[in-house]
Amino acid sequence: MTLQKRNNVHVVGDGNATLILSHGFGCDQSMWKFLLPHFTSRFRVITYDLVGAGASDLAAYDREKYASLWGYAADLNEIIDAYAQGPVIVVAHSVSSLIAVLAERMRPGRLAGLAMIGGSPCYVNQDGYQGGFSEEEVHALLFTLDENYLGWSSTMAPVLMGTPGQPALEEELSSSFMRTNAEVARHFARVIFLSDHRQEVEGLNVPTLIIQCTGDPVVPVAVGQYLERVLPDSELSLIENMGHYPQLSAPSACTAAVDRFLARHGFDHD
Repeated sequence: MTLQKRNNVHVVGDGNATLILSHGFGCDQSMWKFLLPHFTSRFRVITYDLVGAGASDLAAYDREKYASLWGYAADLNEIIDAYAQGPVIVVAHSVSSLIAVLAERMRPGRLAGLAMIGGSPCYVNQDGYQGGFSEEEVHALLFTLDENYLGWSSTMAPVLMGTPGQPALEEELSSSFMRTNAEVARHFARVIFLSDHRQEVEGLNVPTLIIQCTGDPVVPVAVGQYLERVLPDSELSLIENMGHYPQLSAPSACTAAVDRFLARHGFDHD
C-alpha cells in the first residue's frame, strides 16, 4: 500500500513553503474546498484524509494504532517527509489541531507554524479548566453514537454547522458524517473525547494561530483563551460566528486570519 493511497494525498500549488490542510472528525479533505484555492498560487498545498475517513484506504485502519491520536500524528509526519518542501505550516481543524501538536512533539522542529481552527486538547471540564462538557455529558454523547450513529449525524450536523440560513452546508456536513464508516467513527469519537493532551500542548514552541468561533457548540471560547495562555508564541483570533466549521461557514474570515498569521511570521513570500 502506498502512502498516497493510504491517506488519499493530493498536492497542488507552488511555493517555497508547504501548507498542509488537515480535517476533523467525520469529515474529509473536501471540507477545505473554500480555503484551498486561496493558497495554491503562493504555497505548495497538501490535502489528505485521515485513515478511516473520506477516500483513505479503510484496510489501513488499525484499531490498535489509532487507539490514540499518536497514530495519526505518525501518519502526518510520514506525509510531511514524503511530500513537503521548505518550511511546513499545518492548518488543522478540530482534532487535527492536536494531531499536529503530537506530530511536532514526535519530531521537534518539523513544523514552522500551526493554525488551529476549533482545536481542543481536552473536552472534559477539569479543576481550573473549562473543556465544555462534563464527564457524564461525554459518556452520554458516546452512548448516542453507539446506539444510533446515523440519527446522531442527521440531528447534530445543523447544530455543529450553525448556519440555519444555509441548509446546503448543513446537508453537506450531514452527508459527510453518513459517508464515514460508523465503526470507525465510534472508535475515533472515543479517542477524541476521552483524551487529554494538555501536557503536550503546554509550552509548545511553534508559532501558532488559534482560530475560535464565538459560538462554537463543541469548543467554548475558554478553550481558545487557555491555548493562548499556555502556547508561548500564539495569538487568538476570534470569529463572530456560530458553529464548529468556520472554514465552510465563514471562509473569508478564516483566510484573512491565516493570511495575517503567515505574513507576520514571514511565510508568505516567494
